[in-house]
Amino acid sequence: MSEGTAKTPLEFHASLVKAIAETGDRAAFETLYRYFGPRVKAVALRQGTDPGLAEEIVQETMVNLWRKAALFDPAKAAVSTWVFTIARNVRVDLLRKTLRPEPDMTDPSMTPEGEPPPSEIVSRAEEAGRLHQALSRLPAEQRLVLEQAFLEEKPHTEIATDLDLPLGTVKSRIRLAFRRMRAELGGGE
Repeated sequence: MSEGTAKTPLEFHASLVKAIAETGDRAAFETLYRYFGPRVKAVALRQGTDPGLAEEIVQETMVNLWRKAALFDPAKAAVSTWVFTIARNVRVDLLRKTLRPEPDMTDPSMTPEGEPPPSEIVSRAEEAGRLHQALSRLPAEQRLVLEQAFLEEKPHTEIATDLDLPLGTVKSRIRLAFRRMRAELGGGE
């Protein structure tokens, strides 16, 4: 293209985005804002967006244009396509925020559970005591694998590695420990 040839609107808009990306050219940004701002707002209004939200879409779109100008690739899309894609994404994000329901604090699931009744607290303490006693009566090798598996939440393979035991031995000790615990606590088999 020679110096005397005028740029097409596509080339002109692309050169403005390039100027913003390379030098932060405010005049180029203003030109794009004046051109695309009303168009983005009109599209948003046609889509049923209220005027206040439409204006917010314009603002956010243009801020994104300023921030992301360096990401624009004229080989992939025209500036208008890029701007309206940004606007669509901004609109979706803003609608998600505004349409997100507020939590209903009167909903019973939102209230914390109250303290359990004293009888339940005593019952839990007695059960924990029986469990602790049954655990203490296990052979040391069974107690060790059970504590690592359930108190430390280690996978069986890690326990086997830590204790230098075959995986089958670890699983067998856990099974035997459970059987003893059930028998002692009255669960039977």
